[in-house]
Amino acid sequence: MKKYDVLKALAVAAAVMLGAEGASAEKVLKLGTVGRPGMPIGDAIEQALMPKAAEVSGGKITIEPHYRGSLCGEQKCGEQANQGLLQLWTSSTANFGNFGTALSIFDLPYLFKSLDAADRIAEGWLSDAQCKVAAETTGHICFVVYASGGFRHLGNAERPIHVPDDMKGVKIRVTKSPIEYTLIKTWGAVPVPYDWTQLYQGLQTGVVSGQYVSIPWQHLSKLHEVAKYYTKIGGAWSGNQISMDLAQYEQLSADEKKWVRTAAAEFGSSVRRLDQQWVQEGIDAIRKDIKEWYVPSDAEMELWRAGAVGAWKNAKGTYDPELAERALAEQGLDDFIATLKQAGAL
Repeated sequence: MKKYDVLKALAVAAAVMLGAEGASAEKVLKLGTVGRPGMPIGDAIEQALMPKAAEVSGGKITIEPHYRGSLCGEQKCGEQANQGLLQLWTSSTANFGNFGTALSIFDLPYLFKSLDAADRIAEGWLSDAQCKVAAETTGHICFVVYASGGFRHLGNAERPIHVPDDMKGVKIRVTKSPIEYTLIKTWGAVPVPYDWTQLYQGLQTGVVSGQYVSIPWQHLSKLHEVAKYYTKIGGAWSGNQISMDLAQYEQLSADEKKWVRTAAAEFGSSVRRLDQQWVQEGIDAIRKDIKEWYVPSDAEMELWRAGAVGAWKNAKGTYDPELAERALAEQGLDDFIATLKQAGAL
């Protein structure tokens, strides 16, 4: 065994063989997250994950959350879990990609038709299938996949946008995601990589003209004060996950594994409910202070979905086409399936 592997094994063993940290706990599992109480992820940790773990284990397992990235950012949390420095961590499905493509399918635009459909499918067979792949390929076992902010929607400071042709020439801020970049470009806009923390100022000065971001995050950052035209196009689902380092999980007893899984399932149910409330609160707040909140017709939504085909083609090889087709078929998206197959994306 290599020296690195020996050191890692010792670190993992030390992390999982944690002694009593308090009168009622025999094992403490550290959780690293960028979430915080007051947001769905943090509230679900406080209201569901922690109390359920204590309840089902009879106080033998305690979840110790570290919020706001105080221990690590999303990708770093996964690395620290592998090093045995913490046990549980949360991240977006996109940032989980640092460890492999197991959850990349959740980032495909228009994989889900609605929040209800996304929650149902992500909570069920698709999450089970992809988390199994994650355990086999990434060194992490993800327990649940859920949303943080629902779907991304379009806000811009220039003009009403109803169909993709209206996007021509509009400078839209994008992240480093190749899928997002391709999606915005295919719709006809000008994708501009731009720092999130500077986005409000960028909209004010015209460096960028709009953003494709989940509504609650737009509301928190007050982007609607500058961008007054909104289009409810959906597409990119803001998938997140909660995982445990696989090596540490395998060293838990059968009962401990059951307790952790039960607590994670309770967290998943809670965070999905809280997130839907958070999304609706953000929509209600933004609509009071903008010039237009446009909801495309079914025919117009077909045009937006058609623009996503290039992003699917670019991502080919990172997702199981049979599972993707099953998810689309369950939602009655047969026309989109046919378009994707014709383009060679399925």
